[in-house]
Amino acid sequence: MDMAPLETTNLTDAVERHLLEAIRANALRPGDLLPGEKALAAQLGISRPVVREALSRLRMLGLLTSRRRRGLVFSHPDLFEGLERVMDPAFLAPDTARDLLEMRLVLEMGMADLLFERKTDEALGELAAMVERERSAPSPAARLEAEIGFHTALYRISRNRTLARFQALLRPFFRCFAVVPPRPGPVGHADLVGVLRDGTPAAFREAMRLHLSPHFDRLFAGNAGHDAGRSAAEPARGTSGPREVARGRARRSRPCGRPS
Repeated sequence: MDMAPLETTNLTDAVERHLLEAIRANALRPGDLLPGEKALAAQLGISRPVVREALSRLRMLGLLTSRRRRGLVFSHPDLFEGLERVMDPAFLAPDTARDLLEMRLVLEMGMADLLFERKTDEALGELAAMVERERSAPSPAARLEAEIGFHTALYRISRNRTLARFQALLRPFFRCFAVVPPRPGPVGHADLVGVLRDGTPAAFREAMRLHLSPHFDRLFAGNAGHDAGRSAAEPARGTSGPREVARGRARRSRPCGRPS
């Protein structure tokens, strides 16, 4: 693998960047072998411990894999492997946790076209059965789990593996911000199934927005202090929007963020 010598004043960060650039420049494919630590150190003109640390970073990113009797080979990284270890409300700042919940709400409205393209009668039947199980749930906690299960099924129907894995990462944030007991929005799961069966992507997006309105209400109510400082020139929202629905009602939620 061709690489230019590296200046000794640049250490681990520079070696890491240099290796990444070399991987791109040499158009490595999964399974391609990289030079060993000793050879890299000699080629770059830098000490082996620094090279070792840089290689360790790339292994942690999933770009390099150690193969027995072969050495280091290039591999496609698993984008979510590292995130899965830290994507926990207890580890993240409250604002970050809130941002992630907002992202999930936006994703659920935005995947309507995928659902309509990839829905099947079997998937619609599964959703209808989940609605019935939710109706017969014996407790608020069970209804909350049914709510989460319904939305998880929608991600499966999308058949987008990245969306599904990202949803799994965000599930703790959905749970910790959820209203307990769940307060249904003006559109329920049965309504969503009906729109998905007989409606259009645009109608489903609007129905999902209304379904998620309790979550938007809570998020926006929590941002009321921030909103007060915004410019008075900001356009007013209509009373039918999710911000205004049931604002100010007392609601309980699961704890989110770092433990006290």
